[in-house]
Amino acid sequence: MSQGATTQKPALIAYPKQAAFGRVLPKNKIYEHSGANTRLKELFVEQVEQIVWQYKLAPETINLPARPGVPEIQIFSIQLKSTELHEDVLRCIDGAVQFPIMFELHQGQGDQAKTQVVAAYKRPSEADASRWVLSSYFTSDWMPAATARTAMPLALDMAHLYSVLLQGLMPLPARPQEALSDWIARIEQAASKRREIEKTQARLAKEKQFNRKVEINATLRQLKSELEQLSRRPPISEAQRP
Repeated sequence: MSQGATTQKPALIAYPKQAAFGRVLPKNKIYEHSGANTRLKELFVEQVEQIVWQYKLAPETINLPARPGVPEIQIFSIQLKSTELHEDVLRCIDGAVQFPIMFELHQGQGDQAKTQVVAAYKRPSEADASRWVLSSYFTSDWMPAATARTAMPLALDMAHLYSVLLQGLMPLPARPQEALSDWIARIEQAASKRREIEKTQARLAKEKQFNRKVEINATLRQLKSELEQLSRRPPISEAQRP
């Protein structure tokens, strides 16, 4: 589920009391709205204890204007039965709710209780505005449930707030003037490149022929260079210097 955490900021937010919603979300309602199959229902039963619609961040609750694609942001709290949650469960919930969602996963009880924040970048499809497109899921590290929460960040509108909330989960920093969609695409390209590198390293370890090892090594160097380019912040130009 995770893209890897290297630059994360604190992700546990103290959401405003006036945005509290606090309604238990029945699993069967999610099944109805998402068309969940038997396998998905079994995952819900095995891995999910309870889903609570914890907060509703909207113009009427936090006094920020809506923006296209981000009319509201929902905060869902999920108490887990098991030590893991399959990504398909989150995709199912995201598919049933037509707003961006930030998930807080809770595991264990008492002093052993832990919390993790998970979210995908969710936007309306350009081809069909009634459908939503999801990126990969990004995660915080697991934290003690008693970890102090930080104040909700200041934002100009709902879209800006969504961007800032997601930023706390991102494994790569944004580049100057980089649009959120471009930032997400670059992170996903970097993740894909890492997978290519792992496969290429596995091929190299198995290869016996010297000539083929040389070719695979060259490919590996190229992939690592491309990953470095995707991961690096561009140098600050003279025009951007203070």
